[in-house]
Amino acid sequence: MRWQWRCQPRCWEGEYSVLSEAELDEFFERHFRRQAFRLEVRDAYEVASDGGDLARYLAGEALPDAARKNAWLDELRADTAEGKAWQWVHVVRSPLSDYLRYSFEWGYAINIGAGADVRVLDLAERPCPAGLLDEDFWLLDNEAALVMVYDDANRFVGAEPVPAAELPRYRVAQAAAWASAQPFADYWAAHPGYHRQARAA
Repeated sequence: MRWQWRCQPRCWEGEYSVLSEAELDEFFERHFRRQAFRLEVRDAYEVASDGGDLARYLAGEALPDAARKNAWLDELRADTAEGKAWQWVHVVRSPLSDYLRYSFEWGYAINIGAGADVRVLDLAERPCPAGLLDEDFWLLDNEAALVMVYDDANRFVGAEPVPAAELPRYRVAQAAAWASAQPFADYWAAHPGYHRQARAA
């Protein structure tokens, strides 16, 4: 079920290329100095780089693949030590899908220990704030934005740079989401029924 709001359609003049994963990394290198904010609005993401962790989680294994996960955690810790902030808001409508339970328990719950700042906006429990966009995007240093493009199978297609004239909409969406969402730890503690241990009992 999709959200009960509709994002404003993008009406961009001119042609804007969709960045590949490699070009996305280069974009971050140029624009991320202080703050990287991500709005996520999908119930699932088909990400090959998860190393099979989703299947392992659903099969009841204890922990994600250490080599893959630790590399990301090391990056978070290093950036946090340098004063860089990684922030996420995930917009959901409970009940959570299996993918979201995996993402929360093996993703966010671990990432916050390495310095990530994560919040959850559950539209089944809280009103949709004015200005929220139904788009996955990154906002870097409040000065550059990328819309993340996915296909119908939730596979990443590319990242679309946002022209400067459109940046205010993404700044408004970031502020609205951040102010309305709950800190991840508070949301997760208030929903023990989603914890895998509770569901297995």
